Amino acid sequence: MNNLITISPSPHAQTPTTVTRLMMHVIIALIPAVLVALYCFGLGAAIVILTSIAGCVAAEYLITRFMLGQKPSIGNLSAVLTGLLLALNLPSNLPVWTILIGCVVAIGIGKMTFGGLGCNIFNPALVGRVFLLLSFPVAMTSWPEPLVNRMAYTDASTGATVLGLLKQGLIDPSEISLTDALLGQMAGSLGEVGAIALIIGFIYMLCMRVITWHTPVAIIATVALFSLCVGAPVGVELLSGGLLLGAIFMATDYVTSPMSHKGQLLYGVMIGIITLVIRLWGAYPEGMSFAILIMNGVTPLINRYMKPRKFGEGRAAA
Repeated sequence: MNNLITISPSPHAQTPTTVTRLMMHVIIALIPAVLVALYCFGLGAAIVILTSIAGCVAAEYLITRFMLGQKPSIGNLSAVLTGLLLALNLPSNLPVWTILIGCVVAIGIGKMTFGGLGCNIFNPALVGRVFLLLSFPVAMTSWPEPLVNRMAYTDASTGATVLGLLKQGLIDPSEISLTDALLGQMAGSLGEVGAIALIIGFIYMLCMRVITWHTPVAIIATVALFSLCVGAPVGVELLSGGLLLGAIFMATDYVTSPMSHKGQLLYGVMIGIITLVIRLWGAYPEGMSFAILIMNGVTPLINRYMKPRKFGEGRAAA
């Protein structure tokens, strides 16, 4: 009886890699995006990031320690990563109390309600972000302009994102500078700006084998192809909004994404389609968060019907 087998939720990593190390790699990959956010939005970005991380860590500690009576799990850095991802999905002028509400929802409802890390159905950071968007739409859509190189088609202090302006017909795609999108000189959430920084993080995670290319590439390729088919500006759709942040860092979450490569490709294709459908014909100018959460709910079905071939099992006869 001393050699009991520990049973835990999937995914099961058959390597010496620990959860803490994986979380640390993702945090390191996000550093370029954080630096761009700090450069573009200054003190406001720092306040949002620090508040979000502290709020998520505190929420997880208090819930596990006093509500569940368990040993606090904040040492695995998952709460830190959730707080950082939540912050990168928020505008830099969001009030502190609003951020803290998002932290409680992300950790308390999005994560701990399902049993903690490894058991949650939906991405916790996106649960917090969407809750804030639906509860405080004005605050969540008042986008401060970057501190440097202000774009000619935005207001002096706050304004709509490029996608919002396009949806309202207030700007022509030809007026949008893709260079500004690459360097972070546009209004948006902390993690939406600076496409180059997100791509650097993507390359780092691929090199460290933290993620595979299947889901991000499937999302990006689908959005590009769909945009071409419907006549939408491909460069703008790829580099604006939360597409890269969601494709690289949110949709690749181990717990809420499919385990097989075929499943990840299908998962990514559907996220890309849903995102562009919402952007072009939905009520919101951005649909990445909704698309990922919808597909999070479909992930168990994908895992059920798109299983990898068992080791040693032959291929089915044609």
